[in-house]
Amino acid sequence: MCGRYTFTTPKPVIEKRFDVSFGPDMPPNYNAAPSQQLPIITNSAPGRVQLMQWGLLPGWVKDVKAAPKPINARAETLSEKPSVRQLLQRRRCLVLADSFYEWQQTAAGTKGPKTPHRILLRNEQPFAFAGLWDEWADRSTGEVLPTFTIITTEPNALMARLHNRMPVILPDRAAELAWLDDAESVAAHQALLQPYAADLMQEYIVSTQVNSPANNDPSVLAPAA
Repeated sequence: MCGRYTFTTPKPVIEKRFDVSFGPDMPPNYNAAPSQQLPIITNSAPGRVQLMQWGLLPGWVKDVKAAPKPINARAETLSEKPSVRQLLQRRRCLVLADSFYEWQQTAAGTKGPKTPHRILLRNEQPFAFAGLWDEWADRSTGEVLPTFTIITTEPNALMARLHNRMPVILPDRAAELAWLDDAESVAAHQALLQPYAADLMQEYIVSTQVNSPANNDPSVLAPAA
């Protein structure tokens, strides 16, 4: 799964890397967490960055308080679940990031805290997770709440040591554009949802400071002592 990530890349770099305008000013986020407003690029507005809440709230939901707000969606079952099937067809997005965290599971039969790792590209460049988005409208007030979720897939060799899932990182600019392209078929979109090449990634252990979203400063990026 993917339950925490970073977005620390300067605005001009993002604008050049993704060929977008980035209107909202926001500080670096060293510990991005669910329910936060985070930067994405949607298929309906591929030329600009928008802020949306992490944790998908589909437009058809009636009871907001009782509704689950999934932060991840499994690539293998997107076409099977009514909550996300239509979004795969019409509401896809790029979730902008430059690293993410995963907690290494303890060995079977053992106890103890999980170990947090930071995972990033070997070249340390920003990238995009494949995501889905939607808008929920409050009929009584007219308020619209846009939200998103990050798609996950089977782990590559690097990630398999840490967890049984990993977020889908789109491998290059062509894949990012294809993911946003409404002219592509559902099958073509699903074909993009593959594990990222393990030899193009790196990881290291960080301190348990990252366990709390309240700790959001450069110190959470430091290798554990």
